Amino acid sequence: MRTFLFFLFLSLALRSVAMAEPPKCAEIEHLSARYTVCTFDPAKDTIKLYGAQTLGMGGATYDGLNTHLLRNGQHMSFAMNGGMYHPDYGPVGLLVEQGRQTGALNQGDAFGNFFMKPNGVFFVGDGTAGVMETEAYAKAGLSPREATQSGPMLVIDGQIHPRFLPDATSLQIRNGVGILPDGRVAFAISKDRVRFHDFATLFRDRLQCRNALFLDGSISSLYSPEVRRHDRRAIMGTIIAVVKNLPW
Repeated sequence: MRTFLFFLFLSLALRSVAMAEPPKCAEIEHLSARYTVCTFDPAKDTIKLYGAQTLGMGGATYDGLNTHLLRNGQHMSFAMNGGMYHPDYGPVGLLVEQGRQTGALNQGDAFGNFFMKPNGVFFVGDGTAGVMETEAYAKAGLSPREATQSGPMLVIDGQIHPRFLPDATSLQIRNGVGILPDGRVAFAISKDRVRFHDFATLFRDRLQCRNALFLDGSISSLYSPEVRRHDRRAIMGTIIAVVKNLPW
């Protein structure tokens, strides 16, 4: 009972804090499909990555991550699945967590969305964030604080991925990340099943992102108390989270 009351109190306290801040998430429509889009400023918001193996669990969950954060006097105000993983929940490609590389950059060729070239990397530095095609990232010599590799790229330098077809028949719930013109990070997840091409145009045409990266489709999920979304059943290999200190 005490544990239940603690988490109830915590939930109410965090909701009151969230209501006092400008909205981060919005529900929008694009090409007759519904999306949730959440934007954060890397100069003000702490964006971190957490791998399942670092958290010491067989598959990362939002409840598991929040428990981990609470032990350190923190909580998450937003979270989303952050990349593709192997059966043991290890990352398929690059993963950097708080400056520590826990997965290597993958420039190989194979089957599946991750290897639909060009794929890419989402990364966070000190006050900045970016999305970059994998080969360009490998040549750039960056040392980000956080990074995750996924694929395919949705938008590359203002162009839709060349393999996306406007009339494709593959429809899935999808989520991804892009960089807005002012440097803020935009995370988007569809509420309806959409094709790759339409999802990419959301980032290019509606959000004006010159670069955007697909994160996943089969396990696309969201944690955002602001829009009353908590996908408890989601089991992931990597979580992207916006982390804050507890308000007391």
